[in-house]
Amino acid sequence: MMGEIFLFVLKCFYLLVPGLFANAAPVIFKNVDFLDYPVDFGRKFRGKPLFGSHKTYRGFFFGILAAIVFVYLQRFLFLRYDSFRSISLIDYSAHSFLLLGLLLGFGVLFGDLVKSFLKRRVGIKPGESWFPWDQLDCLIGGLVFISLVYVPPWQVVIFLVLFVPLLHVIINYGGYYLGMKDSKW
Repeated sequence: MMGEIFLFVLKCFYLLVPGLFANAAPVIFKNVDFLDYPVDFGRKFRGKPLFGSHKTYRGFFFGILAAIVFVYLQRFLFLRYDSFRSISLIDYSAHSFLLLGLLLGFGVLFGDLVKSFLKRRVGIKPGESWFPWDQLDCLIGGLVFISLVYVPPWQVVIFLVLFVPLLHVIINYGGYYLGMKDSKW
């Protein structure tokens, strides 16, 4: 029983790997002088930025590229090793890695963009916490867009929607108490 639960959790998180890297890529490549243009081109809506200057085409480019690279890696491992087939929810031999990576990467970043738009409307500044939406935006965006070619089982979706915010809280509190973060959020 515990083995089945562990395998289920592992499969859920393995599905998220490309999205996690897509979400991290804009931060990793923030100092690269390429496509450094705000997605909203500085436009405002009702006196507030649409998304903010920190949401750039560079971030979208590198985020989508990261997702494609990691989906390619997952496909490579899936085709060669039984152990990776056993933890994969997606049959990578039946889907284009390019399309899966594109949809997942774009979905994650689009979800973040929608959340940024909503944060600006309610007066929350970039970088300020907005629980649980800061944790769910990318997950929901990624799942919505990837569902165009692969629909995860409902149990996976429910688990991820409930567990991702909880995991975020655990990681932040752990980082705070270990002296790695200045705040619990």
